[in-house]
Amino acid sequence: MNGVGTLDWIPILDRPDLLAAPVAAALADAPLDQGAPSVLVAEIDPGLADTAAFCAAYEVGLEISANCVVLAAKRSGATQLAACLVLATTRADVNGVARRRLDARKASFAAMDVAVAETGMEHGGITPVGLPPGWPLLVDAAVAATDRVIVGSGLRRSKLLLPGDVVASLPGAAIVEGLGVPTPG
Repeated sequence: MNGVGTLDWIPILDRPDLLAAPVAAALADAPLDQGAPSVLVAEIDPGLADTAAFCAAYEVGLEISANCVVLAAKRSGATQLAACLVLATTRADVNGVARRRLDARKASFAAMDVAVAETGMEHGGITPVGLPPGWPLLVDAAVAATDRVIVGSGLRRSKLLLPGDVVASLPGAAIVEGLGVPTPG
């Protein structure tokens, strides 16, 4: 799985210091890396963690990168946190597909301080790996269909590279057609 962009991708077991605590715990509990490692990590400049800057600096295509956003879904006075994962060439259809899938009256991006506190991950590094138990994880079908995809590591200073089918098998994951809407341009 190496050879994506200009990064040095290594097995996660070789650099657990590049993973946020909940991410490391989730990967330690997962039956991954039997034989050839399926989840790799690369160290990056934390100032380049945002997707567009990351892709430009490390020569990675947007079509292999994914963004994980935390949503606050509200219904009958109750708020449920959830995550959406879409390719970087798209944006999450929060008010349509995600809201309906979460059976919410209203869905919006969660406040960043809430997202950071609840996930135990850094702003700009939030990832679908290691989300809190019970959280729904809506994964766009295009992400699940990728051979490999780059997501956050829970920290701004690294990224994970993993197969789409591994993402699809994460706890709470539901594959959702049409969750990612193409961005103009």
